[in-house]
Amino acid sequence: MDRRWHLLTAVVASVAVLFQLVLVVQGGPVLDEVEPPSLPVALARFVAYFTIQSNVLVAAAAWLLARDPGLDSAAFRRLRLAGTSGITVTGIVHFVLLRPLLDLDGADWAADKLLHMVVPVLAVAGWVAFGPRGRIDRGAVAVAIGWPVLWLLVTLVVGALSGWYPYPFLDPDEDGVLAVVVACGGVTALFLAVVGALAALDRRLPERAHSAP
Repeated sequence: MDRRWHLLTAVVASVAVLFQLVLVVQGGPVLDEVEPPSLPVALARFVAYFTIQSNVLVAAAAWLLARDPGLDSAAFRRLRLAGTSGITVTGIVHFVLLRPLLDLDGADWAADKLLHMVVPVLAVAGWVAFGPRGRIDRGAVAVAIGWPVLWLLVTLVVGALSGWYPYPFLDPDEDGVLAVVVACGGVTALFLAVVGALAALDRRLPERAHSAP
């Protein structure tokens, strides 16, 4: 069952990212963009979204686990925790901050729900139900926290230079610099809480017997 769940997660996450990529190439809106930019700029922005990055990490880890549910290595530990914590925060932030701002329909609505709701549920449920356990160490925690902090710093710098921010709560022109500082602090605290919760559960939840190759 664990192998099948990881495979399902890998397929859904991969399809979600590719689906959104096709819509971007076709000029579809992302979040509240009303005037899609040129294709090269749209593709660069596509990669810049934390949502896309976290879905890609989840897909990569799930494909590896579908092949070997008991996989363990330093690189895998970092990949799995970064993907799981990132997609968890993606789902929470989308539900609380972004969902009320969106007015999507059709294919754009479907892609949004896959990326922000379906994949987070599959990833977190699979992590809780099937593990593997004992894969969270200091190196994994450092990467899981360092990656979003680095993403945030780069995003704010690029936004200040270009005037474009991937999410409205990072744009000081929306509600002011103080609102951005509060939002960044809140999301950082959320990341710390999520990583801490995953680490605690990793120690307490029982290990599962993995499917035979």
